Formats: sequence, structure tokens, C-alpha cells
Amino acid sequence: MSENLIIAIDGPAGSGKSTTARLLAQRLGFLYIDTGAMYRAITYSAITNDILENKEAIVKFTKESNLSLKYNGDTKVFLNEVEITDEIRSPLVNSKVSDISKIIEVREELVAKQRLMGQQGNCVMEGRDIGTVVFPNASVKIFLTASIDKRVDRRLKEFEDNGKKVFYDDVKENLVNRDIIDSTRDVSPLAKAEDAVEIDTSFLSIDEQVTEILEIIRNFQTSTK
Repeated sequence: MSENLIIAIDGPAGSGKSTTARLLAQRLGFLYIDTGAMYRAITYSAITNDILENKEAIVKFTKESNLSLKYNGDTKVFLNEVEITDEIRSPLVNSKVSDISKIIEVREELVAKQRLMGQQGNCVMEGRDIGTVVFPNASVKIFLTASIDKRVDRRLKEFEDNGKKVFYDDVKENLVNRDIIDSTRDVSPLAKAEDAVEIDTSFLSIDEQVTEILEIIRNFQTSTK
């Protein structure tokens, strides 16, 4: 087991990972690491640099870029010292991020960065392969799920809160496609780790999700004393 206390939270898009992980980290006083933001950053850059169909250029850019996450209540995403926090949450990035995420060399590069981040201290790290690939020896592993309709509702609200107009059917199609790509890709597919605790968040509030995970962490800490 890692010397640091690492809480791995995995699950599909819209399952509540980001909000839950962020609040959980706040409650624990841990570092919060949003790995999905890292893949979004590379996707956004591939789009803006018009290299979305050029795998070699994407890999080269990933290796040479300075990607960093800064957390101070909210996660800020910087690429080559330029903040792109809001830009990476667009519908276009949403529709392309799974295609970028399945590139083996991109995943290898970002997983290495994620492992370095996790070594900085106690952390809550969320994504799709944290408990299976990035930190298979994580202290506590959580796998969040939710019904597709509930996930669509959450993603719609996220877009609306950011002033973006989207349609229900488009969001649902995007989430279904992402699920297929993420769970069937050859490298680091979305999967529940054998020793992860699965929580269906369809009818749970964020506070209820956080409370349930905190109890799991307390039980872990008690069992290892």
C-alpha cells in the first residue's frame, strides 16, 4: 500500500465523480486531482491546433507540453502557463475527449504525471482508470454509477450553469458513445476494480455520496490501525 492515503474514485461521465471527489477532498483536507481535466486539456489543444486527426502530432504535443492543475477551492487547469479551465468544458471537447483518451501514448504520458501528483501527499484522485491502472494499490477505491437519464440531467445542468445551450438527445448520444469508447478501448478501459466499492448515485445527493464515502474511509482507517 502506498505511504500516502490515496482515495481512487472512478466511474462514467455524469456519475458525480468530480463534484463528489472535490467535496470529499475538502472534507478530508486532501489534495484533489481531476485526471479527466488533463485529457480534456489535450483534447482542447488538439482542436485549437487543428491536429485532432493527427495522432503523431497529438502525442508529440502531450509529451512536450507543460500541463498543470492548481487547486484552491476549485481546480484550475493550465497548459503552457495559460489557463484553460472554462474552455475544456465545451460540448465539442466533450464529444472528442474519449477519442483522445484512447491513444496509448497519451495515456502513458498522463498516467505518469498523475502518479507523480499522487506521490505529493494524501489525495483524492478521480477518473476512469485510477483504481485499476494509475493506483491499483490505492488505499480506498470507489466506483460511482448512475442511470443514463440521471447522468444526462446532470450534464445538461452543468452546461446550463456555464451558459451553454445543448439538447437532451445530443447529450445522451454523447454519453452513450463515450461509455462505449471508454469501456471497450484496448488501453486502460473504464472498469470497476475488483476491490472497489460500487455506489449508485442515481438517487443520492452530493452530500449523501460524500458521507457514504467518508464512512468507507473511516472503516478502512480503523481496520488498518
